[in-house]
Amino acid sequence: MQSQDRLRVALLAAYAIGLHGLERLIPTPIPWLRFGFANIITLTVLVLYGFRVSMTITLIRVLMGSLFSGTFLGPGFVLSLGGGIASTSIMAAVHSASRAFSPVGLSLLGALFHNIAQLGLAYLLFVRRIEAILLITPLILLIGIITGGINGTACSLLLKRLRGSAVPGIDGGEAEGGRRR
Repeated sequence: MQSQDRLRVALLAAYAIGLHGLERLIPTPIPWLRFGFANIITLTVLVLYGFRVSMTITLIRVLMGSLFSGTFLGPGFVLSLGGGIASTSIMAAVHSASRAFSPVGLSLLGALFHNIAQLGLAYLLFVRRIEAILLITPLILLIGIITGGINGTACSLLLKRLRGSAVPGIDGGEAEGGRRR
């Protein structure tokens, strides 16, 4: 990766951390519910630079976000890490296998797998009551569908804007495995 790309990725990681932090300021009806706006950056990076860079952004965001919020190694960190790894991995796998999915479709898949991973981890590590997990699953999945659609739409708009701008290195071509075609 060239130094210009590294700088761009560092800037995108900072945007993801900033969005993660700003999102924590938004009041939600359920205390641990988050909209996942930082995933807009993760998905944008996935499309532009590939899996390795998008997973790096995810890991940096989760680690730094938890350090800034004081949740490092707590339940929130574990759930965020598991969900982030699951969603980034599935979006990357589907994106590399077929370019048929738009950013909205990828984001919806990412949201679904993020929520499934978090619910599974919550059950295995913290709750241990399947009825409690099953009770909140429909609400979690519904909110995930809504936020996944919003985040995917925002990613699509961001990609159009970046590809139409004079940003060097973003020429409309997509990266594969972190390398430009």
